[in-house]
Amino acid sequence: MKKLVLTGAAGRLGSYLREPLTQMCDELVSTDIVEDIGMLYPGETYMQGDLASMEDMMRVLEGAEMVVHMGAYADEGPFEKLLGPNFIGAYNIWEAAYQHGLRRVVYASSIHAVGMHAKNDFIGIDAPHRPDTFYGLAKCFAEDLGSMYWDKRGLESVHMRILSCAQVNNPRALGSWLSYDDLIQLVQRSIDTPVTGFSVVYGVSNNDRVPVDNAKASFLGYRPKDNAEQFAEQVLAEAEPMDPQDPGHMCHGGPFASVELGNSGVASMNIVDDKKTT
Repeated sequence: MKKLVLTGAAGRLGSYLREPLTQMCDELVSTDIVEDIGMLYPGETYMQGDLASMEDMMRVLEGAEMVVHMGAYADEGPFEKLLGPNFIGAYNIWEAAYQHGLRRVVYASSIHAVGMHAKNDFIGIDAPHRPDTFYGLAKCFAEDLGSMYWDKRGLESVHMRILSCAQVNNPRALGSWLSYDDLIQLVQRSIDTPVTGFSVVYGVSNNDRVPVDNAKASFLGYRPKDNAEQFAEQVLAEAEPMDPQDPGHMCHGGPFASVELGNSGVASMNIVDDKKTT
């Protein structure tokens, strides 16, 4: 590709995608709301932009062939707080992509789009939406937006329902973990698969305890290699007993399934900020 765009480039996941994506295109345009993201990789440029601004997204996506859309407010919060970056931002990305003739949107969706399903149900990519939060609702909106833009306007999209891409330090993550290496592979396959139409795929590693079924997304060629079972002994030894009556323990959304709407789900997750530095 000549030009590829990465939104959310200043975020933790974006930091691991920037360098690999420069290897897939002549020019990677990284974008986020911050003023700068520090040193750039060869072939990478940075453009500041607000997802909630159609003018900004039209400027950023001009001349691109695809966009990897990782940008969002990455937690539960009041609806009004998510409205700009997560709901309007998704519309702006798809509409700007359509107007500029992009071929595909690769989108960081989330397990929280189906977070109220029980983990024991081993859901597939065709599971009905059951959002656990306003954050999850925004993911449902973007998935339906992608489906509609494919049906009505021929714009392809791959929606990566990421389970938990962070260090394994709790029992839930033994099934939900997505390693950074597998994240990179997932994004690469979402880009280089010749034809995707509208597609959904779970972003999860090859864990022994994986709670979702990716069989119907096998055409993407995503074959995760890492396994969270290597952390099981220590994690389980340190964990408190789980409550089978707690939606946070029994549902795919984890803490997001048990918090009140509008309250942070991340606050109780002990996520380690191990952002990659250039």
